[in-house]
Amino acid sequence: MSKLVIVGTVAFDAIETPFGKTDKILGGAATFIGLAASHFDVDAAAVSVVGGDFPQEYLDLLVNKNINIEGVEIVKDGKTFFWSGKYHNDMNSRDTLATELNVLEHFNPVVPEAYQDAEVVMLGNLHPLTQQSVLDQMTKKPKLAILDTMNFWMDIALDDLHAVIKNIDVITINDEEARQLTGEYSLVVAARKIHEMGPQYVVIKKGEHGALLFHNDHMFYAPALPLEEVFDPTGAGDTFAGGFAGYLAKTEDYSFENMKNAVIYGSTLASFCVEKFGTERMQNISKDDVEYRLKEFKRLTQFNIELS
Repeated sequence: MSKLVIVGTVAFDAIETPFGKTDKILGGAATFIGLAASHFDVDAAAVSVVGGDFPQEYLDLLVNKNINIEGVEIVKDGKTFFWSGKYHNDMNSRDTLATELNVLEHFNPVVPEAYQDAEVVMLGNLHPLTQQSVLDQMTKKPKLAILDTMNFWMDIALDDLHAVIKNIDVITINDEEARQLTGEYSLVVAARKIHEMGPQYVVIKKGEHGALLFHNDHMFYAPALPLEEVFDPTGAGDTFAGGFAGYLAKTEDYSFENMKNAVIYGSTLASFCVEKFGTERMQNISKDDVEYRLKEFKRLTQFNIELS
């Protein structure tokens, strides 16, 4: 069984959308990545930090999903990272209402010894120096290192971001971030420039418009599944990354052709994430649910072109 190391926040979120609002609920990049990856037969470990205010039931949830939490540090006298946001009517844009770093401010990730030889490392959205410190702890080079980042780090830590990007195999970012990172409007040109920074594979997420996968001169596009209801987009990108990483860790095939499948699995799981607030929907997905939605993707995208 392949080992998968997941690094990122385990946190509290408070969310407001046109469909309602929540008090503090479970959130964080590592949480969504882990819940998505739990659908694959991999030995996954989360590396994160929480405060003494973090409920045991949330930790138990991760354990019950077969996610090792030995690498989740608990700072008893600290408070857990908290983010609050309000989505606009189009659900594509949002305003951040509060960001409280709390214990995350002084977080030094420690990869459990048993996972320092993991085949796949998923570096969730954190400071680039934190992401690099995880790679430095690996006793052998991972077969696949995947990095997620955001425009905030491009604004305040661009040099550090460039340094860690040199050391990874796959980068997953959204279209706005790809344009900011490269200064190019065309996503094809942007992907080419990102390749030159180091990654062999570039995944550009486009929200409700799907995702693009680039490898050298090869491209692949997967649409997002049209849904009747979208309650909360929070965590969808992380869920995509978790499905993507989990599938690749399970299959141990890191070719471009298999990454196409990984993109579809990531998109499939992300389609569940947005149907409820926070992690609620991700906690209760069955294998049959996933298989049915994969078949929906197949019906949506496969057809024969009659050439005259």
